[in-house]
Amino acid sequence: MSDKHVILNVNVLDLGISPVAWQLSGLPKDAVVCGDYFAEIGRIAERGTLDAFFLADNPALRENPRLRPGRALEPTTILATVAAATTHLGLIGTLSTTFNDPVELAERLLSLDHISAGRAAWNAVTTYNLAAGGNFGLAAIPDRGARYRRADEFIDVVVALWQAAADGTAVNHRGAHFQVDGRLPLGPSPQGYPLVVQAGGSPQGRALAGRTANAVFSAELSLSAGLEHYEQVKRTATEFGRSRDDIAILPGLITIIGSTNAEAEARYALARELQEPGHELSRLGAVLAHDLGQYDLDDPFPPHVLEDLDDPDAFSASLGFRESVVRGVADRVAATGGRYTLREALLEFGNGGHRRVIGSPEEVADTIEEWFRAGAADGFNLMPDGFPSGLEIFVDEVVPILRRRGLFRHEYTETTLRERFGIGPVHARAVVPAHT
Repeated sequence: MSDKHVILNVNVLDLGISPVAWQLSGLPKDAVVCGDYFAEIGRIAERGTLDAFFLADNPALRENPRLRPGRALEPTTILATVAAATTHLGLIGTLSTTFNDPVELAERLLSLDHISAGRAAWNAVTTYNLAAGGNFGLAAIPDRGARYRRADEFIDVVVALWQAAADGTAVNHRGAHFQVDGRLPLGPSPQGYPLVVQAGGSPQGRALAGRTANAVFSAELSLSAGLEHYEQVKRTATEFGRSRDDIAILPGLITIIGSTNAEAEARYALARELQEPGHELSRLGAVLAHDLGQYDLDDPFPPHVLEDLDDPDAFSASLGFRESVVRGVADRVAATGGRYTLREALLEFGNGGHRRVIGSPEEVADTIEEWFRAGAADGFNLMPDGFPSGLEIFVDEVVPILRRRGLFRHEYTETTLRERFGIGPVHARAVVPAHT
């Protein structure tokens, strides 16, 4: 990866990562179905010379719409809108290998890469949401092993189609899940073809990332955990014959920023007052696979909740998030001699499995610099508590600090996302003539 600057993407989750983001934003809930909203977020990110605009996806109604406006627009539609509103900003869209067709997806993303002049990337995920399965006629979601076996072949087919577009050849694939004969009606994009991003934290997900991904969206809460994960994925990449520089490690970073630490703490306190009662308890319980409502909030955190799962494959949610939170809570329990309470855990871990910084612009910059210089991250996927203010304060107050420290660009110099991430170019392979 580039040693010139930290990679900084903005992860645009509805109106923000906070459960009361719509109240922090001052925008109507239906802003998330308006292209102008996403275009403006893209323009703010580009003003700060951020690397890319990152979109999640979940092809089902995800949350109670009375409480949170689950995003209803399809990712590549949003990214095409952002592409038209920006000139340099990368465009990373999440699309599932469980519910899509590889040929259609390959054409859709390569089309986005063409119209954006080489700024696109695909975040390949395996979906575990049962509601999404129902939308596609499934009574049950395939287990983790089955999802990743399909994902392995799916990514291979997509990349083969993209490479064939660069080569001017056809694909002839026969696999357990797909049979493909032919080629896309497109040639190579200005960067050859889109980058591949991976966000799985399970052993299968990390292996898939090491083999195929150009970037990994990880969930690590401590510097020590970040260092371990960084080395693990880089080492896996080399085991597949790749260079360590072929893959960027980008942890999620939740930011709650104020001009001062006190202002940031007040912003966080207000958000906790506004959220639905019991939200943190149910959210943390879902991550840990335990009903936490049976415990007294002021008793020591129940240690058995942190034990290994009897059958990890039966756990349908994210193993990466669970591993991250289990380690984080266990560290706190150990540091306090077992006096760490469930109430304290809810305050610290009740709203997600990503690292969170509540503080001034200097404190946010300090965290980014510490992880980058220590070798725990090549950059971050930023997750502001609420848009647009959470992103604006990062762009206006954190970015200048990073620039003064020599950690971030002052202007865009690369033309494609592949160049910006320091990934090598796509080369057309020589076509060997058939013997006659």
